[in-house]
Amino acid sequence: MKENLLDILMYMFENCVDSETGVLPDEADLRTYLDDAGFQNKDIERAFAWLEGLAEAHEKEFPVSVSSTSMRIYSQQEMAKLDRDCRGFLLYLEQSGILDPISRELVIDRAMALEPDGIDLAQLKWVVLMVLFNRPGQEESYTWMEDLLFDDIPGHLH
Repeated sequence: MKENLLDILMYMFENCVDSETGVLPDEADLRTYLDDAGFQNKDIERAFAWLEGLAEAHEKEFPVSVSSTSMRIYSQQEMAKLDRDCRGFLLYLEQSGILDPISRELVIDRAMALEPDGIDLAQLKWVVLMVLFNRPGQEESYTWMEDLLFDDIPGHLH
């Protein structure tokens, strides 16, 4: 089974998060679950490395205050990975109050940590959802983003 990293992360998020507590199982149980689902060990390791990178990114130093008139300038590498639609969507989320500047930076960081090719808007929405899920105090934004994501998936039942 050849999966890309985001496919594994999406699978974990959709199938392994406890619906009542909103918590992932411990690492050993999660590894067993993913192995039983047919994912290869190297792909499972990459997924855990991505999640570890998310945890480490929370510890990075970000500016405490950002002016409401400031604008995020993307590097060439970021623009190659995140097309205009993705960058516009991030701006929309920030202007709507769904993402704060720190969450936006975490999303960009985690998007850049995916495979070398660009990602599309649907994939970026998953990255946003995973970042918000892992940020304390972002429950309302997470719920809004979850509704947006799952309303876009044809045939999804609430």
